[in-house]
Amino acid sequence: MRNIKIAPGEYYHVLNRGTRKQVIFHDTNDWFRFLFIILYFQSPVTFPNINRLSKGLVQPSVLNIDKEIINKIVKDCYVELVSFCLMQNHFHLILKEEKEGGIAQYMQRILNGYTKYYNTKYQKSGHLFQGPYKAVHIKDNTQLLHVSAYIHRNPREIAVWANKENKYTYSSYQDFVNENRWGKLLALDIVLEQFKDKNEYHDFVKSSGSKMLKEEKEELE
Repeated sequence: MRNIKIAPGEYYHVLNRGTRKQVIFHDTNDWFRFLFIILYFQSPVTFPNINRLSKGLVQPSVLNIDKEIINKIVKDCYVELVSFCLMQNHFHLILKEEKEGGIAQYMQRILNGYTKYYNTKYQKSGHLFQGPYKAVHIKDNTQLLHVSAYIHRNPREIAVWANKENKYTYSSYQDFVNENRWGKLLALDIVLEQFKDKNEYHDFVKSSGSKMLKEEKEELE
């Protein structure tokens, strides 16, 4: 059982991994399915053609999702998604709770939705993720910047992405330092507004090191 209270207006580092550290993304469709879910499931809005939409996620402009729907997602959101990184067997998010119980609703929707997709596709059954998601309260601004940098440095674990993590497709890092691919669906200003420009943020991430706060290390165990 989670031992912290999640409250509206507060920020949290939310993470989970595959059960027994198993791989949860096997091909491009899997990665884009989960990416679609974390971006577009921030409110109760539903998408009947999710299979087709998630397969076209490389270039969001081809999704043909009406701007009114995007505005409705933002207006009725449970959470704000600040940053993310998807790795082969785990993921990291920074979320702001917008409504009471919002993170719980959001995480139930994305974990159940992806598990159903995964089990159907790979003819599996049972749990995909390692128990309940982890949530670490981000207590102050220093911690917010630290966690953002830590999340964006995660692809360094993959040899081919070392020192190129700002180009990693399944992370919001490139949205912070180049053009934001997701517009209103990614609330990155809370971090970026604290830097002179995107280059300064990029330098901050590169120089931040890979140290994690004590409670975050414990949550990953």
